[in-house]
Amino acid sequence: MTQNPEIVFEHDDFEFDSIDEELVVDERCQQILKQFYLYLQHQGMSAEQASDLAFSADLYLRDYLIDFGRQNIVRPRPGIVTTFAGSWFITHTLDPEIAMLERHLTALTELYRYMHRQHLISSDELAFLLHEAGQLEFYRQRIDSFLNLTGDGFLAWDAGCQSRL
Repeated sequence: MTQNPEIVFEHDDFEFDSIDEELVVDERCQQILKQFYLYLQHQGMSAEQASDLAFSADLYLRDYLIDFGRQNIVRPRPGIVTTFAGSWFITHTLDPEIAMLERHLTALTELYRYMHRQHLISSDELAFLLHEAGQLEFYRQRIDSFLNLTGDGFLAWDAGCQSRL
């Protein structure tokens, strides 16, 4: 298998204000995801394993960061993974399970390591993103408490994730 070409983007290439700019950013994300998929295979993963991780990374990048969060993917803010795993994933999944979330978090950690290797995020950014992704017990508690919500408990539940940031 040949070596993957290095991705050449500037941080501003992922800024968007209009729908037209968002579509261009979405295409750039797709390019990163394709290269990520090839990189994973080059690292020894099967096509199926690489596809699973790329699929999860796609959900995170394009559905959560771009569409929902309206964020630049190469300028991550502290709390972004916590909000994804501790709230967005739970409320946007029909039957949230920790095993499924763990698969997504594994994909995120691999994606962010890859983005760091491509000089798209800094070492400091990588460190806080990996730390947030590793908070599995907190996310397990968030899923359990969400599944046990009754009455008007959602607002308090939702605030529990924000207070963690």
